[in-house]
Amino acid sequence: MEIKDMSWEILEVPLKKPFKIALGTTTVYQGVLVKLCTDELCGYGEAAPSPRITGDTVGSTITALERFKGALIGKDPREIGKLMNELNHLLARNTTAKAAVDFALHDILGKTAGLPVRNLLGGERDTIETSLTVTIGSVEDSVKSAEELLNAGAKVLKVKIGLNPEEDVERIRAIRNITDAKIRVDANQGYSLKRAINVLRKIERYEIEFAEQPLPAAQVEELGVLRRSTEIPIMADEAVHTKEDVLRLVGKVDAINIKLMKSGGIYEAARMAAVAKAAGMKIMVGCMIETRLGITAGTHFALGVGVDYADLDGYWDLSRALFSGVKFENGVNILPDAPGLGVKPL
Repeated sequence: MEIKDMSWEILEVPLKKPFKIALGTTTVYQGVLVKLCTDELCGYGEAAPSPRITGDTVGSTITALERFKGALIGKDPREIGKLMNELNHLLARNTTAKAAVDFALHDILGKTAGLPVRNLLGGERDTIETSLTVTIGSVEDSVKSAEELLNAGAKVLKVKIGLNPEEDVERIRAIRNITDAKIRVDANQGYSLKRAINVLRKIERYEIEFAEQPLPAAQVEELGVLRRSTEIPIMADEAVHTKEDVLRLVGKVDAINIKLMKSGGIYEAARMAAVAKAAGMKIMVGCMIETRLGITAGTHFALGVGVDYADLDGYWDLSRALFSGVKFENGVNILPDAPGLGVKPL
């Protein structure tokens, strides 16, 4: 078996409403669909570039894919580790382009084996709850958004904070007043150490599951200080892209957020997860704004390697669906009963 063809196309979908976090506001999703084909079948992958987090753009992703094509044509798609190592040596960073190729390779492998990708990865879990996200807005808007998500079946809310400490505390208080659901918070690097300690201590009473990346990504030592200053567990996100980053964060945080767009796909993410588990750190699988294709891949990974938490709702704000795949029911993501990723273009 060998790769005969590789193609891609740009994806662009307006969001239902602006997605506002401490790092900025997004109104349109832009990504790249990648298709790898052998003589027998094709595999699909998605790149969801984020200049503020991965440093990638749609343009840089396509440039990387053009370079990768020559290295992939004629190769055996089942040798995923070998191929991903070759791409890593060929081009540094460009993790969203690598993730798209990685997804397509895993899709082909699963289809060839007649197994879902989650089973190929170990099949450690059957289900996992995923949070749904409350973006930054007025306190009233945040409460309304939380109510809508709860009515849609959410069992876990991820509340974005990080711009206004006083309003953030009030936002959490107001949302806690309407629900007993789990609440986790994400500041997306928005606070200084002093402000983070102040806010987290004030919201401890509201039973917060964990606080994600309260400080700038480079402030690793300060994350350790913050961890010792609050009862709320601390999770790293923007500070962790590689397995080496995981090692740097041992003892500084309680948990890490592995996003396949940051790691460069499932193959590298599995290495990160192995390091984190060995170090006794909890793991969440998160996402960017992505289509169901990327979220389906993330769900396969989360269930396959057996992580602790999931934040896999990246397609919820898209104004239209581009792919079939994962479905959300009663607080969990349900994977298709199909080999490979189980996704199809609509």
